[in-house]
Formats: sequence, C-alpha cells, structure tokens
Amino acid sequence: MDKSMDKYLEKAQVLIEALPYIQRFNRKIIVVKYGGSAMVDEELKKNVIADVTLLKLVGFKPIIVHGGGKEISKWVEKAGMTPKFVNGLRVTDGATMEIAEMVLNRVNKSLVQMVEQLGVRAVGISGKDGGMLTVEKKYSNGQDIGFVGDVKSVNPKVLYDLLEKDFLPIVCPIGMDEDYNTYNINADDAACAIARAVNAEKLAFLTDIEGVYKDPQDKSTLISELRIEEARKLIGNGFIGGGMLPKLNNCIEAIENGVSRVHILDGRIPHCLLLEIFTNKGIGTAILGDQESRYYNENE
Repeated sequence: MDKSMDKYLEKAQVLIEALPYIQRFNRKIIVVKYGGSAMVDEELKKNVIADVTLLKLVGFKPIIVHGGGKEISKWVEKAGMTPKFVNGLRVTDGATMEIAEMVLNRVNKSLVQMVEQLGVRAVGISGKDGGMLTVEKKYSNGQDIGFVGDVKSVNPKVLYDLLEKDFLPIVCPIGMDEDYNTYNINADDAACAIARAVNAEKLAFLTDIEGVYKDPQDKSTLISELRIEEARKLIGNGFIGGGMLPKLNNCIEAIENGVSRVHILDGRIPHCLLLEIFTNKGIGTAILGDQESRYYNENE
C-alpha cells in the first residue's frame, strides 16, 4: 500500500476514534473559557475558533466565555494609567471599568467576526444582556478593589434562546449589581457560574499551563485525570498554589453543581480542545465527578 493511502487511512482512523465522543456529546452544552496566550497570538486564536466552530458543526452546543486581561492592561496604559492588582485581581476604579468594558466588547465582536467567517452564526453578549449575570461587590481579603464582581446569580434564558435558534453565544464577563452598576468579573468565575447554570456537560479552561501537576517543578507529574476527592487532597496537602488554586476550586465547585467534566488545557497547543475531547487519551487534566467514568477505550 502506498504512503499516501496510509495517510488517508490514518485520517479515517482519527474520525472513527472521535465517533463515540461525538455520539456522547451530541446536543450537549460545552462551555469554553477562552483566555491567556491563545487570545493574543493570532494563529492560536484562529485554531481555537476553528475548534469551537467544528464542535458546533458536529452537533455540540458550545458557549464561549472569554477574558481579555492582557488587552485591558494595554489600553489602561495607553490611557496614561498604571494597571494595579491585589492578590491577582485587577483593581477596577470607575475609569478602569469604562476601559475594561470597551475593550471586552471589542474583543467580543472580533471573536464573533472570526466565527462568522467560518460559516457559523454567532452572537456576542455581555452578562448585562437579559440580566444574565447579577453580581455583588467582591473584596480581596477584605480590601476594596473597586468594580469587581462576584457572580451572585445567573439567568441563562438568553443563552438557551440563542442555542435553540442555533447561534453560538460568545459571552464577555461583565455584570450588574442589584442597583444596575457595572462590574468586571473574573472570566474563570463567569465561565464556572454559566456552566453550572446551564448544566453543561463539559467546561474547558484554555490556560497557559499544561494542566495540573502533582509537583509543579516536575513536568513528568502531569495528572491526566483527577476525581474531585483527589483534587481536594492535593489542595489540602499544599501541592497546588498560585493561579491554579482558584482555578481548581472553581472546577470542584462546578462539578459539585452538576457539570460532568472540567478540562484544564494548554491553549498554546494548537487544537488542544479537539485533542482533549475527541481522543482516547486526551491532553491536559480532566477533573471528574465521583460518578463519572474514566475515559473509555483506555486500553486501545
């Protein structure tokens, strides 16, 4: 058999391997939290949007929740101000909030544009639309950090309406409090709250790390599947620190509230989303509820 035929058979094999996953997640909601380097590098951006569009076209119901921190910092500096952070959270005064909202809306519409170019209908919304995200003021260890919100409640009606009409919703993490003041929301928190509210089958975080390590200094200790009990032990034993700690706590909370699987993926790897969802081994770290089965076909 010639080499070119081998190449085509390999493609067929990949499609067949994807089949059980396509069947299992057909018509299921998947929330993708999109941030980090994958938002800044144009090539990676195209890959991520192509991945999510493919998920939509094979019958999944994806929702993108995006950040934009690096872009916000850039525009805050352009306005002659210095970005300030307390415990990893952006201090957001009135002027910074105005810039953040403008920048996030700009990012939002650029993502809509990319999805539309690939032939899928997308609608960009913020948490203000349809009263989707209601927040209360967030404090960082008792410190006032301005217009930063904790999600208090999610009204997913607008998301269900868009999904039902076959749109791909793209959400920017801005919400309002009960007095209709505007607040910036950490995109991880917004993605978790939305995934819980719509009972997502999967929540995928695109980040700048490969996944969860037992020992962050040793790359060979990447954990590919983790039950929430095991995740709690890792946190309790002090293995998890830095930006991974709130992420992992978010994952545990999402699973306790009905999300079946949460994936932490390295968004710098081209097509990481497809590799994680459609291949037997996957990449990154999958966090599972205690009732969830491990990957099937594991012995193949």
